Amino acid sequence: MAGYGLEKKDHLSTILQHSLRNKGYDVKVINASVSGDTTNGGLNRLNWTLEERDLGIFILCLGANDMLRGLKPEIIKENLRNIIMLVKKRKIKILLAGMLAQRSYGLEYKSEFDKIYADLAREFKIFYIPFLLEGVALKKEYNLPDGKHPNKKGIKIISNNIQKEIILMLEDEKNKRS
Repeated sequence: MAGYGLEKKDHLSTILQHSLRNKGYDVKVINASVSGDTTNGGLNRLNWTLEERDLGIFILCLGANDMLRGLKPEIIKENLRNIIMLVKKRKIKILLAGMLAQRSYGLEYKSEFDKIYADLAREFKIFYIPFLLEGVALKKEYNLPDGKHPNKKGIKIISNNIQKEIILMLEDEKNKRS
């Protein structure tokens, strides 16, 4: 998440890094997102994102803007699949953060979109959060006035959701080395 409408100190990457460090994990969280980005934009920037960085975990949170633009779920899924394959090729662990479509796009679209993330998580056997905005979406007190972007309270909830999975991934890696 790019941190739309928020000060840098309230961006997801900043909050997540601070929280993980407070729990004793020496991590650096890099925000490579762009506000309003789509899966195609993320795919096009991927080599730059992965270039010259020693990444241990890649958090993939794309697809919401594709859905808001009504892009076909099969295109979204293919872009995400290509991102996952390129990241896995570099032997970087992936945390896939899912999204859910609005009902206003119709039940068929919603059904197709909503299963993208679970399907990819199963296909690639990667860590997965079913809904990135769990506990935040459609709750006025956790979103900016536009109703779409999380405010700093919402970011803290999202950070906690992601943090649980990141800790599992870090502990899994530590156990493999032991």
